Amino acid sequence: MIRTHSYDVTVAWTGDRGSGTSGYREYGRDHEVAVSGDEAGDADRPQPIAGSSDSAFRGDPGRWNPEQLLTAALAQCHMLSCLHACAAAGVVVTGYAGEAHGTMTETTDGGGRFIEVVLRPQVTVASPDMAGKAAGLHREAREKCFIASSVNFPVGHEPVVRAASTEGQRG
Repeated sequence: MIRTHSYDVTVAWTGDRGSGTSGYREYGRDHEVAVSGDEAGDADRPQPIAGSSDSAFRGDPGRWNPEQLLTAALAQCHMLSCLHACAAAGVVVTGYAGEAHGTMTETTDGGGRFIEVVLRPQVTVASPDMAGKAAGLHREAREKCFIASSVNFPVGHEPVVRAASTEGQRG
């Protein structure tokens, strides 16, 4: 059975400095991203995200920008897919952290696009005999990640898997 899921959010610009968009330097890029509709009760809703544009585009570096959020979504999705694959395969993960690096290029017409994101998860498993299997499960996680399956640029993976008391094994 194929299921469909919907995600509703609101984006509200909060950067009007009194003269709207009367000039490129006259307005702030600040905004808030929040859950909308009846997805969850008020107590269960995530807090709004304070957003802006990248500081290269006159944004506030103290706020999340869309490019960071896309990179983070890919890292989160891979982590959740990997944890699921490991649990289903009997691999006990006791720690997972990682870095993600997104690369975007600008075009001469003022647009741009992502050209790649590379994920570098550091995974700790309960015993050395699980490390090789865990490293291999990153491939399955890559294939099943909803976000990675939805983008039109490569998402690379450079996982390092360690047993709780051994050196790393690249996967």
